[in-house]
Amino acid sequence: QVHLVESGGGLVQPGGSLRLSCEASGRDANGYAMGWFRQAPGKEREFVARITMFSGTALYADSVRGRFTISRDNAEKRVDLQMNSLKPEDTARYFCAQTRYKSGAIYTVRDDYDYWGQGTQVTVSS
Repeated sequence: QVHLVESGGGLVQPGGSLRLSCEASGRDANGYAMGWFRQAPGKEREFVARITMFSGTALYADSVRGRFTISRDNAEKRVDLQMNSLKPEDTARYFCAQTRYKSGAIYTVRDDYDYWGQGTQVTVSS
């Protein structure tokens, strides 16, 4: 079992920055990949970014590439999401997720992930 806890959300003005963190704990906390998804009211949960924990290979959604950076700390079992140049359309609840290795998966869809956190709210508004 894995327990994921997100932190770092809040209210920020357009153009500002926030840093989200997700810490994993539990017997199986050393996952293969961890990702961030977000869900705005009335919309589907969408992929934001993911990173493989061993190699550090990252992938980003087109909407955040160049503005967001995902990183990991294996010793701390933590993944961070640095969000810069935030826009109002980035407003959403952000969820951390973790998965084991799955053959053929690229870990950009919800079904690729085994465990989810409760999320942290990010609001971008002036």
